Amino acid sequence: MLVGICTYNEAANVKPMLAKIREALPEAVCLVVDDDSPDGTAEIARVYAEETGAGDRIQVKIRKDERGLGGAIRAAMQTAIDGNFDLFCNLDADLSHDPADLPRLVATCVKENADVVVGSRYAEGGAIVGWPWRRKLMSGLINAFTRTLLRLPVRDASGSYRCYRVSCLAGLDPPRNPSDGYAFIQEVLLRLHRDGAKCVEVPITFTERVHGTSKLNLREAVRSSWTVFRLLAVR
Repeated sequence: MLVGICTYNEAANVKPMLAKIREALPEAVCLVVDDDSPDGTAEIARVYAEETGAGDRIQVKIRKDERGLGGAIRAAMQTAIDGNFDLFCNLDADLSHDPADLPRLVATCVKENADVVVGSRYAEGGAIVGWPWRRKLMSGLINAFTRTLLRLPVRDASGSYRCYRVSCLAGLDPPRNPSDGYAFIQEVLLRLHRDGAKCVEVPITFTERVHGTSKLNLREAVRSSWTVFRLLAVR
């Protein structure tokens, strides 16, 4: 099993994140895909792997001259495919997703014979902690709009906390015009759904980051919203 986190300037978060992932899934391989962070995120991850003797369980991949969550997740997925892993889990690197939920996602994937399990803020029992009500409202409305327009079978279409069956990812045709930003999260779910993948949700609690700054700004949010209309033509 491969667990991927995509990083850019997450120096304060990457070490505790890796420690929590190893505690939750000690047999998993952790992959840090870093967009050449100037704050030394990748080096911190490498030193942590050496200091803990986890060099065989922690990999660090640096993308030079590349930016964007979508491209980073695609690179992690390709590593899972090339490495013949059975499952690939992805979660945010800023501790907003609790790694303690990983075993639940994995167990659900196996028990339900699912192709993708979504850690859902909007499923019954899910929650968001640390957001003002305006941000919660905006996120809920955008998510409902995306889910309805693309006819996705889950309530949280924009969250990146997921467990995928790698064989299903490997079976997808390469996208002609892939999303490099946050819209890739919706795009891969849409393509899996249209391929007949079984999608299941489990509730999670999303907690606003304590350290660092969010990479989701207004420009990225607008670009991702417009991308939803492009995805209507994806086949």
